[in-house]
Order: sequence, then structure tokens, then C-alpha cells
Amino acid sequence: MQLKAEPEMAGKIVRCPGCDTKLSIPANIAATLPAPSGLPSPSGLPTPSGMAPAENDAFGAEYEHGTTAPPQAPASTSNSRGERGGWEEIDPTNPNALLSFGMGFGFFVLWVGILYPFQAPDGASPATYTTMQFIASLFFKHMLVSFMNTLFFTWAMSILYLKLRKLGHQRKALLLDVLPWDLGAEINRDNVGHFIDHLYKLPHSLRDSMMVNRMRKALELFEVKQNTGDVTNMLSSQSDIDSMRIGGSYSLLKAFLWAIPILGFIGTVIGLSHAIGGMDFTNMTDIKQVTGTLGKVTGGLGTAFDATLLGLVLAMTLNFPLNAMMKSEDDCLNDIDSFCNEVLLPRLNDGGGVAGGDTGGIMDTLVKAVANAQKEFLVDLNALSKQVKEQADNLDKRAAAHQQRVDSEFAMTLNRMREELTNSVKDSVKTTTDYTRALASGIQSLNSLLSELGGKQILIHQVKKKGWFSKE
Repeated sequence: MQLKAEPEMAGKIVRCPGCDTKLSIPANIAATLPAPSGLPSPSGLPTPSGMAPAENDAFGAEYEHGTTAPPQAPASTSNSRGERGGWEEIDPTNPNALLSFGMGFGFFVLWVGILYPFQAPDGASPATYTTMQFIASLFFKHMLVSFMNTLFFTWAMSILYLKLRKLGHQRKALLLDVLPWDLGAEINRDNVGHFIDHLYKLPHSLRDSMMVNRMRKALELFEVKQNTGDVTNMLSSQSDIDSMRIGGSYSLLKAFLWAIPILGFIGTVIGLSHAIGGMDFTNMTDIKQVTGTLGKVTGGLGTAFDATLLGLVLAMTLNFPLNAMMKSEDDCLNDIDSFCNEVLLPRLNDGGGVAGGDTGGIMDTLVKAVANAQKEFLVDLNALSKQVKEQADNLDKRAAAHQQRVDSEFAMTLNRMREELTNSVKDSVKTTTDYTRALASGIQSLNSLLSELGGKQILIHQVKKKGWFSKE
């Protein structure tokens, strides 16, 4: 098995992450490696003259441990591609809930058992407590609240301990040489299968880690797609998934960090209510009774604030290791991302940069690019067609609603005009009828008058109109 060693570890004795045996790192790490001529450094930069490629590696030099280095792989695809099935991946950051609760409950029982013999005798003054008696009083005065706080604290610390072990497992996997230079300076479609086979041969205890899993997924995708861009997108997505998984693993711990001081405040409120409820001022003339009542009240207040003190101390004690663990896991994830960006991606060669040599690779890349562009165009066209159809449907609905409103308004106006015209005609007919009746009554009166006059004559004299210059 080949391991990675930082330059500052030269000459030191360490333990192998695979077999846990002690090994000595050579004083000159680079001297133990063959100097492959013309091979680029893992960072993608040209190797300075007089320096071995491993010395220019941002992640340290390679050191071979256990077995000899595998022989140079021939330029052919691995024959075990169809036999690979991956391996079951265990959650790299979330510990088992039942195991963490069991450990937390065990630590809780152990702690309560240690403090139980140190309980202060009944009636003893808090001023006479020893250190252990004072600590025991913090847990046994508000038994329910303090025990819940202690259980939450021990459960949270058990989770952090299990996460620390998982983080140590991830750190050990970072020492593995997952991309040995003996298999090739670059990773192309001819030798990518041998790199994948190398990952399958790693120790089972370290194979299931974020580093090895990400390398396996990237190389298997490159073996199928033969496209560096797809691998880059996959690595970015996998980094986001791992980051969200790590962030989500702290949900329960943050809940504990919130609940512990809240329970302390609840215990304080309960203690205050008991202290105030115990006040008895029915006989204020007896100074001894008043003094005893005040003593009970002040003692109850002290007991009440002890619950808050315990909650705050536990919350502060939990906060520091929790934040330290978050930073350590983020640093581990950043190291994996840096390895992918600085070592893996520069060594991938999908044939896109070959000039005039690999015509088949260029054509494959061109065909894939055109197919991807056509696929994106069709997706955009379908989306645009869907939007146009939605706009047309909305326009039809609005036109139908507008036509319905116009018809309704026209019908209402027509009905109103018809009613007004009918009313006008009715008024005219009524007026004409009244006038005709009046005329008929006048004619009848005239006829009556003429019949009364009979043969009498009616003389009509014309009166001369006076002029401006008449004498009369």
C-alpha cells in the first residue's frame, strides 16, 4: 500500500492507517521514488529542474509501505469493469443514534453514581458545603431539570466523541495514495480502469471514506463519459452534498445547546415559585418566625439560581468542542476539495487538448459537445413553447372574459334603454289621453253653451286701437 507523507514528517515514526503498525518515514522521501522523466507534477505545474515530481506535490510525497509498487499498467482498459459493483457507503459524519444515546446514558448514570455519596446532609448550611457537596447539590436539588440537562450534555458529548472517531477515519484515508504515479502521469480512457482497480484494492477499513468514494465516483464517471467537464460538475455537486450532510449532522447538537440553558431557566422559575409560595407572614409580631421565613425564601432563591448556573455551565462546556468539531470537519472537506482540484482534475485527459493526433477523440468530444448543445437547445425550446402556450391560453381566457363582460354590459344598456323608452311612451300616451279628455270636456261645454243660447245673437264689437297721435 502506498501512502502520502508531508515533507515535515520525514524521519519520523508513525503508524500505518491501514494495518496500524509502526513504520519509519525515510529522511529523504523524494529519494525513495523513481524519477519519471517528463511527468508533470500533480498540481499541473512543470517540475523544476533537479526536483523529483513528488517534492512539488501540494499534498506531500508518495511513500510506499507494505508491498512493492505495482508494475506499470499497460495502455488498455481494465477487464474488470463489468465486475465492479462499488461498496456500501456508511454515513461519514452521522453516528448511530442508538449507540450515541446508549453511551450518553451510561456516562449519565456513571456521573450520578459518582456524585451520589457526596450529597450534603439534611439541614446543613450551603456555606459549609465542600466542593464535591456543592457540585452534588447542583444536580440533586432540582433533580428532574438537572438530570435532564446532564443527560442531554452526556448524549451530546457522546455524539461528538463518535464524530471525532469518524473524522479520524477520514483523516487516515487522506494519507492513502489514491492516484499512484506508477499507473501513469495522466488519466485517460486507456488507463482509467487501472486507477479504478487500484481503489478497489485499498484496505477495506479505509476504502469507505469521503476521499476514496469521491475518487471512485469521479473515475467511474470519467470512464463512461470521457468528459472532464462532467467530472468537474459531479465533483462540485458531491462537495455540496458532503457539506450539507456535515452541516445537517449538527442539528441535534444545536438542539441540545439550545435546550440545556432553557431547562436551567425553567428550573429557576420553578424554584422561585416554590420560594415565594413558602412565604408565611401570618404572624408578623414574632421576629423569630419572620427571620425563619426570610431564611427559607433566600435559601429557595439560591437553590433556584443553581439550576440556571448548571445549565449555563453545561451549555458553555458543550459549545467549545462543538465548534471545534465543526471546524475540523470543514477543514477535512476542504482538503478533499483541494485534492480534487489540484491533483485529480489536472491529470484527467479526455482528448480535448490533443492537436492533430487523436482525431477520434476530437470527433467524440465534438459530437458530445454538439449533442449537449442540441439537448440544451431542445430543452430551452420546449420551455419556450410551454411559455408561449401558457401566454396564448391566458390571452384566450382574457379575450373570453372581455367578450363576456361586453355582452353583459350591452344587454344591461339595451334593457335600460328599453325601459326608459317604454316609460317615455307611457308618459306621452298618458299626457295625450289627458289632453284629449280635456278637449272633449271643452267641446261638450261649448255645445251645452250653444244649446242654451239658442237663437240669441252675440255681437262682437271691434275696439279701435289708439295710436300714438289720436285725439281720444
